[in-house]
Amino acid sequence: MTRIKICGITREQDMQAAVNSGADALGFVFYDKSPRHVGLEQAAEIVQAVPPFVTVVGLFVNPSVEYVREVLAQVSLDVFQFHGEEPPEFCGQFGRAYLKAVRVKTGVDLVQCAARYAAAQGLLLDAFIEGTHGGTGESFDWALIPHDLPLPVILSGGLHSGNVATAIKQVRPYAVDVSSGVEVTKGIKDAAKIAAFIKEVKNIEL
Repeated sequence: MTRIKICGITREQDMQAAVNSGADALGFVFYDKSPRHVGLEQAAEIVQAVPPFVTVVGLFVNPSVEYVREVLAQVSLDVFQFHGEEPPEFCGQFGRAYLKAVRVKTGVDLVQCAARYAAAQGLLLDAFIEGTHGGTGESFDWALIPHDLPLPVILSGGLHSGNVATAIKQVRPYAVDVSSGVEVTKGIKDAAKIAAFIKEVKNIEL
């Protein structure tokens, strides 16, 4: 069964909507240039209310070691998600499982990325948009993903309830990750869109 992560959570009601609809994981953005950035106090409060067996993921872009440790001291994170140019040694030093995001375009060798980040729990594949580190709502050519990647694939980038079934059939990812595809506006989720997205993912397994 394809797992589902709802990313860019900034409000407790959005977390509850995601959990109630059956999300497996929730993403919190600790990157101040993102419109979905969440403060530490706010994140800690929301995470405290997350029920058992839902994975809490912290998203970072080229952070300092000190900042990651500061977040970790205040917010109970299960998994890190690194979206910048962080080397494997950096990603693996915090005693948490991590995902490495890769922005996909022609010429990016995903097999080589998987080998370099062999200690990662998976590769999160997003669209390459110049000057950004994800969260653009743009999809990419899924044909660029090799079927023999040695790491689990978390598919991201421009997914919504209208295309996620096609994406899963084509890519067969371990998980799908959605943010803008279930929003009213950046950082504010729509409970009905979350429910529709998750329903599409779950229906494809029947």
